[in-house]
Amino acid sequence: MKRLLALSALLLGLAAQAADGPTLTRVRETGVIVIGYRPASLPFSFLDAQLRPTGYTVELCDRIVDAVRQKLQLPDLEVRRVEVASATRMPLVINGTLDLECGITTHTAERARSQAFSLTIFIAETRLMTRGGERVRGLRDLRGQAVASTIGTTSIQHLAKVNEQLGLGIRILGGLDDPEGFQLLKSGRASAFLMDDVLLRSLLAQQGPAADDYRISDQALTVEPYAIGLRKGDPQFKALVDEVLAGLYRSGEIHAIYRRWFETPLPPSGLNLKLPMSAALRRVIANPTDSPDPERYR
Repeated sequence: MKRLLALSALLLGLAAQAADGPTLTRVRETGVIVIGYRPASLPFSFLDAQLRPTGYTVELCDRIVDAVRQKLQLPDLEVRRVEVASATRMPLVINGTLDLECGITTHTAERARSQAFSLTIFIAETRLMTRGGERVRGLRDLRGQAVASTIGTTSIQHLAKVNEQLGLGIRILGGLDDPEGFQLLKSGRASAFLMDDVLLRSLLAQQGPAADDYRISDQALTVEPYAIGLRKGDPQFKALVDEVLAGLYRSGEIHAIYRRWFETPLPPSGLNLKLPMSAALRRVIANPTDSPDPERYR
């Protein structure tokens, strides 16, 4: 009888693991969920005055953690936060270090071969920032010049691809993060900085009156659907993550969350991006999608 009871308990345990999937099973066993954050990517993921991760994506991930806590009945669930950069965020998801990557990551078909992504949470477009009165339209205007971007991003990949295809002779400079990439432009080492428009706006907002010295191109080079990074091969966890996000979209609560980070002063600096929600993001909220296809968002 004891053997039968032990076998029954084992089978029930295995069934529970299969129902939860690998991420929730590990979280249940360890009592810990691990989140990746960016320290200086306003307004998505940055540090507040107490050096705690905060921001738009971080808040969405906090809602997901609350759902995990409730589903697993773990009121004392520990949230372990790990700082990541452009070059480290995806490897840490792929190798299982992170359960949620809560920063600024574009969902692409190529990246989806090695990791999973949540529903789309934001739509950005890459543009060029230049210094001085002249506003460039595209990369052809920068033939033979130095152009900066950030290592490990789709922006620098696009820059390298177009440079090679068109034979522009652009000298590509890479910053370890967006502030370092911007510094390459600010110091005069680069003629332009290529990055997502919302991040360019954030960097300019931090420059005060000096922001008037810079111009952002009118023409968008690429469309960038942002999503939360997840471990591949765990549909149960992705389903939970997506249901949390879809619930925020259905209820309309996402609009208040958006206004908090994009249209009101940010702590602790008081910066206000004054960036209304785009028509593309409104369409995603009305009809949630996890598509990596840029055309889906045009």
